Amino acid sequence: MPSTDAAIRKRAQIAKTNRVMFLWIAVSSAVIGVCIVVSIFLAQRLFYNEAVLAKKQETVTTLIKNLAAVDGLKQEIRKLDANAALLAARAKDDDRAVRVVLDALPSEANSLALGASLQNRLLSGVDGLTLQTLQVDPVAGVEVIDTSGMTSGAVSSDGFSQISFSFTISGNQASLKKALENLERSIRTIEVLSLRIDGQSNGVQEMSVQGRAFYEPARTLEFSEVKV
Repeated sequence: MPSTDAAIRKRAQIAKTNRVMFLWIAVSSAVIGVCIVVSIFLAQRLFYNEAVLAKKQETVTTLIKNLAAVDGLKQEIRKLDANAALLAARAKDDDRAVRVVLDALPSEANSLALGASLQNRLLSGVDGLTLQTLQVDPVAGVEVIDTSGMTSGAVSSDGFSQISFSFTISGNQASLKKALENLERSIRTIEVLSLRIDGQSNGVQEMSVQGRAFYEPARTLEFSEVKV
């Protein structure tokens, strides 16, 4: 009988020890799991903070370079404002000379403005010159013509940067030469692609010109979020 009681006590002690060991193992596993999760979280935060600091440093470096270039840009603009050729090409006397540079390469594909410039400024006021035909083609996919006949330019990322035009004028040799000189002196960037001169029986010559003018779509500055 005593041996039986001793065996029962031993089995009870073994069972208790097993339960205690199980609890210790369970607690240890939970603690280790929590430590692993916390370690992974801290590592991710560390890498994230390092990436943010790197991006901030890039921004600071860019700002420092931009600030260092401001004085040089101001000096170049002052030189342009004192440029005699630009001052002589101003549309208005109160315009700054640097305005001529901006007008030379418009930010919109306004074909009507180009047509008006050709008709009223470059091809008019020349003695003995007659404008017979003038055609300025709206830029496909960029300009929209409404029912009133007005065109409106839109910034496009399709790579359109030129406006095609053609005209026919007639006159003597001196007047035709003067018209070409006006095109050459225009503040707009104009390229003559083809030119044909035909003589007539009355001594008047007829000149047909095909060319193109250029524009540069305005750039938009936007701030965006960067995921790191």
